[in-house]
Amino acid sequence: MENREQKWQLFWCRLLYPVIFEDPEGKKVTEYLRGLSKQEVTFPDGKSKKPSLSTLWRKLRVYRQGGLEAFVRKPRKDRDKIRVVDQEVLDKAIEIKKELPTRSAITINAFLEEYYSTSLSKTTLYRHLHSAGATRLKLGVSKKKVRCRFSRKHTHSLWVGDFEHGPYVLMDGEAYPTYLSAFIDVHSRFIVDGKYYLRQNKPVLIDCLLRAFAIHGSPRALYVDNAKVYYAQELELACYDLKIKLLHRPPREPETGGIIEKFFQTVQSQFEAEVRAGDILDLERLNRTFSAWLNVSYHQGLHSEVGERPKERYEKGLIAPIKGISLNTSIRFFMKKVKRKVHKDFSDVSVDGRLYKVDPRLRGDSVMVRFDEFGDLKEVLIYSINDEYLGKGVLHQREKQDQPPADHQQKKPEHDYLSLLVDRHDCQLNKQARGIDYTYATGRKTWPFLSFITSLSKLMGRKGGSSAFNASEIETLKKVYDRLDNLNESLLMEAAQIAERKEIPHIIYELQLLCERNKKCL
Repeated sequence: MENREQKWQLFWCRLLYPVIFEDPEGKKVTEYLRGLSKQEVTFPDGKSKKPSLSTLWRKLRVYRQGGLEAFVRKPRKDRDKIRVVDQEVLDKAIEIKKELPTRSAITINAFLEEYYSTSLSKTTLYRHLHSAGATRLKLGVSKKKVRCRFSRKHTHSLWVGDFEHGPYVLMDGEAYPTYLSAFIDVHSRFIVDGKYYLRQNKPVLIDCLLRAFAIHGSPRALYVDNAKVYYAQELELACYDLKIKLLHRPPREPETGGIIEKFFQTVQSQFEAEVRAGDILDLERLNRTFSAWLNVSYHQGLHSEVGERPKERYEKGLIAPIKGISLNTSIRFFMKKVKRKVHKDFSDVSVDGRLYKVDPRLRGDSVMVRFDEFGDLKEVLIYSINDEYLGKGVLHQREKQDQPPADHQQKKPEHDYLSLLVDRHDCQLNKQARGIDYTYATGRKTWPFLSFITSLSKLMGRKGGSSAFNASEIETLKKVYDRLDNLNESLLMEAAQIAERKEIPHIIYELQLLCERNKKCL
């Protein structure tokens, strides 16, 4: 009980703190309390409402007179007494409600006052009416609201975005799950951007949005899921900068995301079903085929809901020609920021193993480095600790003959080393695009997945090695491979020999039993 009372005491003290030590008759106090009465506040009991101006004045007055203890709520006068509503009164209330379901609590209490000289609180009355099946909804008077899909009259009035699980892809002999990030224009059902990634996080969201902004400009409003990634302050700041109204799907209301969910169902039935039936693809090939399906099939096909082709409806719905927006200002909100110290001798900063040459006058200074994780990473932006722009950092490599940089201009090198470095770096980025899977990195198996499926294809009498299995079979085998630790070829050969049939389910079943028996794999 003390803890509960303390919460209320602190609540009122914190709410009135700016004026609690001021003259209660002062003009500033009046203005503050009047403004506070118009704001919605979450009370200690969990309810959100606006405190009335009279309540605020009363709380301030009682604190002045009685101090902190004046905030303690007085106990009920009927505390520890039995407060049970007479059953006859309840039965009469239920009878009156069923007689005319539209009757309100006020009307019912009027009858109770007449018959029994008593009344019931609204919450008590509703609780008993609900238990007796005598509410408007249960009596068929009130119907649950019928939802309708979003609709807009023009293109780019509203975009809806979300993530969805995609098929597995093969990279470096390993199978990885993918995630489809997409944004759809509500008016035309045109996909302004859609791409498969190996993660569903903030950098992926940023990359997808920037691609859409670069091609289509900015929408008037953006409607996204209630997930944590869509509450990133970078996204909110960029939307304010581009004058985009950011909307979030209400909690526990999946129906409001029906448009994007319907598109994902179409992708799964028309595109991903074909992908899983064939050979497993790498991430680049998956996105290339998805882009082809999107532009040739989906955008050119007749949409069942709008009755038009998304591409044609998109173009007709434009109220003005598309004007590209300048992302040079807004992109800074999306960039990743890291603090670095400029090398005193070489005048560069290190970011993820890459070195960037900066202004020699910054040697020894601490700076903030901003960069686009999905860009080409040839340049980074350098800011001071106080967020002052200081210039760019250019990708370079320290040579043995490098000396501390001089202030005069260097001669242009005869050989273009940066081009060579960028080519090598592009290859590294392709491998690093999936991010770091710490679980995989710490538990890497000694027998590669590619060797596992190649050996299995030989034992089953299939030709083609890893290409002997379709995408769906690769996904199944990858999940088994990840589940069994210290898997080796001898166990696989033994399982194939004792399996009833040379088929995947039978071999995997025996393999799991062997691993459990030897206490090596599970």
